[in-house]
Amino acid sequence: MRIVIINYGAGNIQSIKFAIKRLGYEAVLSNDAEEIERAERVIFPGVGEAGSAFSKLRESGLDTVIPYLKQPVLGICLGMQLMCKASEEGDTTALGIFNVDVLRFSDRLKVPQIGWNQISNLKTGLFTGIPENEHIYMVHSFYAPVCNETIAESEYGSTYSAALQKDNFYGTQFHPEKSGDIGAKILENFLKLWG
Repeated sequence: MRIVIINYGAGNIQSIKFAIKRLGYEAVLSNDAEEIERAERVIFPGVGEAGSAFSKLRESGLDTVIPYLKQPVLGICLGMQLMCKASEEGDTTALGIFNVDVLRFSDRLKVPQIGWNQISNLKTGLFTGIPENEHIYMVHSFYAPVCNETIAESEYGSTYSAALQKDNFYGTQFHPEKSGDIGAKILENFLKLWG
């Protein structure tokens, strides 16, 4: 299986590559549009600040490639947020795949939210075999509100989207590559989507 992790200078890519390798697969790091389009699975990571990360994405020309991919695509953390319409972080217009804006957590809350948190209301094959209220690893100061594309929820001050899905596009606010056996199972489920 051809798996490409998008390497645009704003991702925690090595830990994702190692997590894929532990599942028995090899992943390629690439920012080449043709290689990404040929992949059978695409992982779109991201760490850091939304505005600068999206600038790097635009510089690579991938902002015009990712929304048109036809294979399963998984955005992780900031990658998921950049797949939304916009983010309050850096007043960033994003890819617009998911029809929701990313908001900053309330000033009443300690940010970033770092650590283990529960996920619930799990939907789609991404969560096959995952029990409700399992713990996954989060580190973020911004969130996507619950919307029509929410396929998992978590809570920090209020309920928000822990994962999103639209057509072939999936996103997790949490880091499956840092979430132990549960995260490994979610990554494996992603790799097995559509047979």
